[in-house]
Amino acid sequence: MAQNILAALGMVAAGIPMMLFAMSMGFKAVPTALGFLIGIAGMLAFGSIIPISIQAGTIGVVGALGKSPKERLSMALFAGLIMVVFGGLGVVHNIIDFAGERVVRGMQAGVGVILAKVAIGMIKEHKFVGIVSLVVALILWLLTTDLVYVTAASVVASCIAFYIKNKGPMDIQADKYKWEIHKPFFNGNVVRGTLALICLMIGSNIAFGNVVAGMAGVQANIDHLTIYSGLANLSALFGGAPVEVIASATGAAPSPMASGIILMAVMAAILLAGLLPKIARYVPSASVAGTLFVIGAFMTTPGNAFAAFNGAERAEFLGAGMAFLLTAIVDPFVGLVAGTIIRLITPIFGL
Repeated sequence: MAQNILAALGMVAAGIPMMLFAMSMGFKAVPTALGFLIGIAGMLAFGSIIPISIQAGTIGVVGALGKSPKERLSMALFAGLIMVVFGGLGVVHNIIDFAGERVVRGMQAGVGVILAKVAIGMIKEHKFVGIVSLVVALILWLLTTDLVYVTAASVVASCIAFYIKNKGPMDIQADKYKWEIHKPFFNGNVVRGTLALICLMIGSNIAFGNVVAGMAGVQANIDHLTIYSGLANLSALFGGAPVEVIASATGAAPSPMASGIILMAVMAAILLAGLLPKIARYVPSASVAGTLFVIGAFMTTPGNAFAAFNGAERAEFLGAGMAFLLTAIVDPFVGLVAGTIIRLITPIFGL
């Protein structure tokens, strides 16, 4: 049991800074607990061992594309509902097969670039804290290649640096959150962001879902995962952040299901207790810049780029390259669509 708890707490330690990152994008902490509770219900209902939590890629993309918290909430909610439909119809694998796995990997490699760009933007905005976070994260990554250590060390070091320079914590008004519905809306930007999130979620569900299931030596049911991770985004209706599948170390625990449920239960308890806004007084948003850069530049982009291009035939290589480039420059939806088109038409025109 101790190993199950330790694995869960390690992922909680990684999840808290990501939740603080989500809060900096306008998402509320308390209603995000609903996403974790739905995740617990989903794992129990489907007998799944794959937990969900705050995913850097999703927050990074929705933060980059949404011009306001209201737009970001709408994107997360609509994308989640559409993913529930995809999961219920069992078409997630069909979408991947049509686009091509290498094209999807190219898209995900581009998402890594987006995360790195978000991190650099944070560093430019809060140079002192951001640089400390980045330097410590890079050193710890080179020494350990362990994201838990990277996150803990870079966040703690940058927070200490901020506390000393600021001569105390930030003056943040208490988050007196009341459960209320945030009415979603449509505009061109929301549609674009929703489509981009759907593409990212499809790729992440398959990639991370299979990673966690592989740790446990079982077969992942991506459709079931897609249903309950999509439903978890209902928290956005109340202001909560999207809760998605992550590459969770709980899959390697003696009892993966129990460990995953502990992870989500602890996160839900922390959020419902209203502890995050209090922690945020001592943790500036730029403290996660180092972690985001490492996730993007060293974990997400290289591995996916290798899977996309290594040994690829010409059509797949060109499609994956287009998906990678346009995802990094525009968004995942444009990248995935363009990459798929290039992969399909290349043999026709003999390119």
